[in-house]
Formats: sequence, C-alpha cells, structure tokens
Amino acid sequence: MAEPQSRTVEAPGAVLHYDVREGGTGTEPTLLLVGSPMAAPGFATLAGHFTDRTVVTYDPRGSERSKRTDDAEQTEVEEHADDLHRLIAAIGTGPVDLFGSSGGAVNALALVARHPEQVRTVVAHEPPAPQDLPDREAVLAACEDLRRTYLDSGFGPAMAKFIVLVSHDGPITEEFAKQPAPDPAAFGLPSEDDGSRDDPLTGQNIVTCNAYRYDFDALRAASTRVVIAVGAESGQTLAARAARFTAERLGDEAVVFPGDHGGFLGGEYGQTSDPEAFAATLRKVLGE
Repeated sequence: MAEPQSRTVEAPGAVLHYDVREGGTGTEPTLLLVGSPMAAPGFATLAGHFTDRTVVTYDPRGSERSKRTDDAEQTEVEEHADDLHRLIAAIGTGPVDLFGSSGGAVNALALVARHPEQVRTVVAHEPPAPQDLPDREAVLAACEDLRRTYLDSGFGPAMAKFIVLVSHDGPITEEFAKQPAPDPAAFGLPSEDDGSRDDPLTGQNIVTCNAYRYDFDALRAASTRVVIAVGAESGQTLAARAARFTAERLGDEAVVFPGDHGGFLGGEYGQTSDPEAFAATLRKVLGE
C-alpha cells in the first residue's frame, strides 16, 4: 500500500483533512474508515490489512487536523453526515464501502439515510446512540452531566466519567449521574484544568451523538446494504447494547466481530486488540 496522501475538502464551518492510501486495481470500491471523534491515525493498522483496494481515512470536524472554523460549541450528527457526503464526493470513485466505529458509526448511518447512493455497504460497529433503549433518558442525563463536568472542571474529570460510563456493564440507572465523581488520577488522567474547552469527545460530541435518533424507515428503504456490528467481548456495555437494538430495529441481528469496542486497534492510542482477526471479519462481511 502506498504512503497516505493528505488532502482537504471544504465544508461549512470546517476544513476536513483526509488521507488516501492508493491500492488495488480500482475494481473494488474504495474503503472509507471513519470514527468520531477518533481521527485518521486510529485506523492505521486496520488500513494496512486492505492493501488490495484504496483506503481513505479522515479527521472528523473538531478532531485533530480538521479544526472548526466557526465558534460552534457542539457538533451535530447531521453536520458529520454532511461532511461524509462531501468527502465521498471529493474522493470521486463512486459508491464506497464504509466502516464506521462508535460515533463514526452513528454518523455513517445518518449519511446512508440521506445519501444511500454513495455507499455500497456500511458496517456500523457499535454505534452508541441508545434511541429507544429503556435507559435512554438515564444515558442522556449521564452524558449531559459529563459535558457539564468538562465545562466546569476540564478534561481529566470529564474523561474519568466517560471511562466509567462506557465501561459500565448493563443498563444505566437514574442514579448513575448522581454517584460520586471518579478520581481522574485513578485512570492516569490530569486533575488540573488547563483551561481549554475544545475537546471533541467530552465537549463537542458526547451529547449530540448519544441523543441522535435514526431514520429507520429511510435505512430500511436504502439501496445500501446495512450491517450492524458488535464486539464479541463487549458484553452489555452501552455501545454494544445500542448496536444490538439498532440491528433488531432494522430486522436483523448484529454481526459479531473479534474484540471489544476497539477491536481493530493495533497499538493506536495505547490500545491493542486483535486487528488481524478483525480485518478478516470485515473483509468477509464486505465480500458477502
């Protein structure tokens, strides 16, 4: 696979940076790997397992190189979906295969509901939006509390709450947001506030992503093949429960992938799972 070539595309309120790894003969659809707020570096290992086709990764608006050019304090899922629409048009290779992770999976499903003609197959891996889960309101309350903590106290205290939330196995109760705040130091996080308030996870996307409601009618009617994926080791964590529910609403079962929420990671962000097995499963799903 060739070295990635960095390019940009203009969007309202942001300049999107993306990387193109040329590969294959052009007979296979381009593979677009997206996260949110995870940016292009998070997919380096996974991209390396698809040298037989062109692979594109990008930094979502507000993340790493794709700085917002407006003063918006939060990013809506609809904005991310429009960004993906513009990105695919800029790639210019026709319908893509799209793998979305976490918030990127939510954004990918929002894109497909609006522009199914741009995507041949979408694999949405553990999209966390809880939609109509019984504990949806408690989840959103926890997300609102997390964001308030970020605005009041900074990244470390908010990120500690995020880790506790996404690691929780089972439904979120109404008392979850009221429990004592975890110690950031216990997770190797800073307790001091550096004054910044532009974090893409705890500031810009945590509420809007989880509050998003899918257009299930549009997804069912889409020409795109929609696959919802869940990690074999994810248990009853929020993103896994939401993924299974989303698959059920679409009339199918979630496809089980190796590992957990970050099953494709090969050392990125200090996390290593089983990227080789993950890539093999993704290749099989895309080929079906």
